[in-house]
Amino acid sequence: MTDNILPLIGRTQPLFEKDIQAHEALLTEIIRESRFLVIGGAGTIGSAICRELFARGPRVLHVVDISENNMVELVRDIRSSIGYSDGEFATFAIDCGSDIFRAFIESQKRRIGGYDYIFNTSALKHVRSEKDPYTLMRMIETNIFNTDATMRMAEEMGASKYFCVSTDKAANPVNMMGASKRIMELFLNRRSLTMPVSTARFANVAFSDGSLLYGFNRRMEKGQPLSAPNDVRRYFVTPKEAGELCLLSCLTGDNRDIYFPKPDEELNLITFSAIAERYLRGMGYEPVQCATEQEARDRVAELKAIRKYPVYFFSSDTTGEKDFEEFYTEGETLDMDRFAAIGIVKKEAEYDEDSLEAFTAAIGAMKRRGSWERADLIDLFNRMLPNFRHKETGKFLDARM
Repeated sequence: MTDNILPLIGRTQPLFEKDIQAHEALLTEIIRESRFLVIGGAGTIGSAICRELFARGPRVLHVVDISENNMVELVRDIRSSIGYSDGEFATFAIDCGSDIFRAFIESQKRRIGGYDYIFNTSALKHVRSEKDPYTLMRMIETNIFNTDATMRMAEEMGASKYFCVSTDKAANPVNMMGASKRIMELFLNRRSLTMPVSTARFANVAFSDGSLLYGFNRRMEKGQPLSAPNDVRRYFVTPKEAGELCLLSCLTGDNRDIYFPKPDEELNLITFSAIAERYLRGMGYEPVQCATEQEARDRVAELKAIRKYPVYFFSSDTTGEKDFEEFYTEGETLDMDRFAAIGIVKKEAEYDEDSLEAFTAAIGAMKRRGSWERADLIDLFNRMLPNFRHKETGKFLDARM
């Protein structure tokens, strides 16, 4: 069902066609002359970036990801759709936070002279990652400290630009995932004084790995009901649009620019329950709303036999769920004129050195001690972000169907 995503998310046209066409000559010229490293490149966004790069014939395209299986699929997808190019294309199943990755970077500096552009799409992206102190600590390491470390490596090799993915949830964050990305932006601002960086805040990527929409496909394959909140509204972009936005941000953005899709008459907030209904109708089923999870589980076979399908919709009450999405905050400087469908948050190098050092020291002390509580990390985030409005309900997504 992912072949035709636009109708499901309420749109008729791709977002960035005009902007890509207007900058195609520049993008192709840069890519053909450059060496690229995509970290987290086998995930949904990373794969989309790799496809955009590969199609334009990069001099070098190296991909790093911890998922062997996703990496195999990336290679198969590129070979089966685009084919081959004259440049060097290679994948490496490596953790970017490991000593092995550092050794890999040093070897590539000697062998090919390093990379001109580094895309970092490695992240823990789920709100559910804040449910326990251990996953939460890994999210902090991945989203903040690995980003800072890989950006430092980019600087040391003399790269032209470093790009990493932020999130719309970093604007007025209410969950630890969004707050971790906001703190990441502060670390990037500090590093931007010596290493050019740009980022992108964008909406949910429809059918991305692990997303609720991705789960719709899995539930159908397994003969299980669909479940979704009916009061959480989100913007959606396609995987290709996500890759295009990242590509434009990295290769055309000024230092510290944050790119985001401009909301317009087509890019509207839409509920997950509305998408579930469109999804089922697109599959030839009429959705039937059930009063409980158990009723939905029990009625799959009965309803499928008459081309209907059970759904369970509910009001969201889990920790960290923001009711709606926003790409920027009041007081941020915007450029809404440069692109047809992209807005830009123009950032100064705003950060507090003492706060960043205190945050780093506090996390280091917890890890050396070998124990920490979730509340300790939330308190630390509150000190880092005075306007952080953490939405704590005591309930988490793992308790939902």
